[in-house]
Amino acid sequence: QVQLVESGGGLVQAGGSLRLSCAASERTFSRYAMGWFRQAPGKEREFVASISRSAGSTDYSDSVKGRFTISRDNAENTVYLQMNSLKPEDTAVYYCAARAGSLGSRQPTMYDDWGQGTKVTVSS
Repeated sequence: QVQLVESGGGLVQAGGSLRLSCAASERTFSRYAMGWFRQAPGKEREFVASISRSAGSTDYSDSVKGRFTISRDNAENTVYLQMNSLKPEDTAVYYCAARAGSLGSRQPTMYDDWGQGTKVTVSS
């Protein structure tokens, strides 16, 4: 089981940027594909981005493509989500998730371990 701890959330104005981090406890972090998901109040959890365990493959939802960038540092056991040009509709709790395997997935059920989430609020 991988323990995941997100950080970096906060309040930002529309058009601003935030960088989320997710630190993993697992020394074999490089064996896991990673994903970022978000959940707004009253809505289902939705896929944001994923990255393969080697960082060679990334995937983004249409709503964040071109604005968000997922990356990872396997030496530091950390995955990042750089969020630029933020919009009020990006307001949500953001979760990172780990999946044993080479590639990420857009389906939350394909992930084995989840962090506790970090809240992002974008004001208009």
